[in-house]
Amino acid sequence: MDGKRNEEETVICPVGSFFLDLKRACGKKSKFFDHMAKSRIEFLKGIRSLIDESIEDLEKKAHAGKAERKRTKIKVE
Repeated sequence: MDGKRNEEETVICPVGSFFLDLKRACGKKSKFFDHMAKSRIEFLKGIRSLIDESIEDLEKKAHAGKAERKRTKIKVE
């Protein structure tokens, strides 16, 4: 391969193929594609917020587990 990839080679799912067909039909300067670009950003920010929430929950559980441990003093003779 010469390092250049054809758009069809990078599309694996039917949804991606659908959007490539739309891009060809409407052109990149369409308002539709402007909205789609912005929605991709929002989608990724949404995924990031889910990941951040999951990390926070795991950190809280880790800290709560440490706080619940009690020490027992044992007298050694």
